[in-house]
Amino acid sequence: IMHKLHKLLEQQLVGGGKWLRFDHSLAECKPSHCQLFINNEFVDAVSGKTFATFNPATSKEIVKVAEGDKADVDLAVIAAKKAFHRNSDWRKLSPLQRTTLMNKLCGLMERDKDFLASLECQDNGKPYAEALFDVTYSMLTIQYYAGWTDKFFGDTIPAGGFTSMTRKEPIGVVGQIIPWNYPLLMLAWKWGPALAVGCTIIMKPAEQTPLTALHMAALAKEAGFPAGVINVVNGFGPTAGAAISEHPDIAKVAFTGSVDIGRIVMQAAARTNLKRVSLELGGKSPVVVFDDADSKGIYIIYYFHILTTILSSSVDFAVETTHEALFSNHGQSCCAGSRTYVHEKIYDQFVAKAAAKAKARKVGNPFEANVQQGPQIDDEMLTKVLGYIESGQKEGAKLQAGGKRIGNVGFFVEPTVFSDVKDDMKIAQEEIFGPVQSIFKFSNLEEMIDRANNVLYGLAAGIITNDINKAMKFANSVDAGSVWINCYDAVLPSTPFGGYKHSGIGRELGKDGLDNYLETKTITMKLL
Repeated sequence: IMHKLHKLLEQQLVGGGKWLRFDHSLAECKPSHCQLFINNEFVDAVSGKTFATFNPATSKEIVKVAEGDKADVDLAVIAAKKAFHRNSDWRKLSPLQRTTLMNKLCGLMERDKDFLASLECQDNGKPYAEALFDVTYSMLTIQYYAGWTDKFFGDTIPAGGFTSMTRKEPIGVVGQIIPWNYPLLMLAWKWGPALAVGCTIIMKPAEQTPLTALHMAALAKEAGFPAGVINVVNGFGPTAGAAISEHPDIAKVAFTGSVDIGRIVMQAAARTNLKRVSLELGGKSPVVVFDDADSKGIYIIYYFHILTTILSSSVDFAVETTHEALFSNHGQSCCAGSRTYVHEKIYDQFVAKAAAKAKARKVGNPFEANVQQGPQIDDEMLTKVLGYIESGQKEGAKLQAGGKRIGNVGFFVEPTVFSDVKDDMKIAQEEIFGPVQSIFKFSNLEEMIDRANNVLYGLAAGIITNDINKAMKFANSVDAGSVWINCYDAVLPSTPFGGYKHSGIGRELGKDGLDNYLETKTITMKLL
């Protein structure tokens, strides 16, 4: 997979910039599906309600989609329960037949990749090139899990006069609630393992970004998934999301989003049928830069993107790595490297270069070539980010770059850099979820470990150093579900992802991602 991703980028970024030569008519393409998807049919909401989804780059309405609520979730659960019945077409499929269906879905995604990328770009605001890459990475994730359909096993257990064994079984009907920052990728992260083990799905996409989920539902039907296996209910958290979290016939709910909503999901699950819950929540991840990093031919890896760069100095390498760790996806990433800790020996040089790089970052229409940063998702997030910038200035952090809204159309924010940030400042403790880099100064590793752990979150961390002892001591000591050494956001389909503390419960991706959707049954037989 790494080789395939590298070759893809080599062809599309290095090989003549082919990635950026797209059909501009894609910027105007309209979604094919705007209803709910229940039992393999597109249907209106029971209430007849609709709501608008907007292009955050223009603030204009793209289309109105059906607004589902409890009544629609109930219908989706009925369909999913029927599809999960032991004698259903879905349950009768062999593992390799599930593999075939999942790979067929990926083939259809490949066919429609430009259209999917356009929907994502319009709905989310990320640059078209990044949206196209997200489509590719989503395909690779589903392909990865297509290979797992026959590879989750039970055990035989020595038991004296008994024969005992365990078997792994799909948990049943699952609810999946995904966020707006990586809509298609988060769908793939959740569909992949659930389908691999044989569960049936009710998915609620974020109300800001429902369009790619609806097109994926259409592709699933075209691929041949039986009715009821995949259901998509657009709607809002307090209605459709709550109905999924509280439904007594949903055996498990997977949620990606904020800590506050994660708590609500857990409470709802506990209050009803004690359904299993997995949560991937927020982060405030540190990236620690020592003064001894080497720059020779190192891959800079950031959230689902790989670039090969030869840089002139260790500071340049660290600036590039930490810049993408934070500003990728407009800073709207749960594991963004939002706390940049720089050794005092190179601090001033680093800050100057980081500010210059932020000022050079191209912000604008995500369908334009070479744009690196599009808008924030909506006015609420724009206001929140600007509020944090104001807080940083009031608390004494030094604004080195950016700090303002761009224009009055769309929700664009200047790439922003603060220096002289202290650990007790609001921008140091709370998740901003925007293009705001906070740079701290440190002196030694022991101090740094304590400071890195002094937040409520524990999703990810990074360290840039040539000293393997420093790197491994930090990796072993930091409270984080993922630690990256001389790279950042190296998230692969095969590597488990999830957090410590307030950053969530459970793991997605890799073999561990299957566990969320499996029950263990023990079978014991007396030998006569």
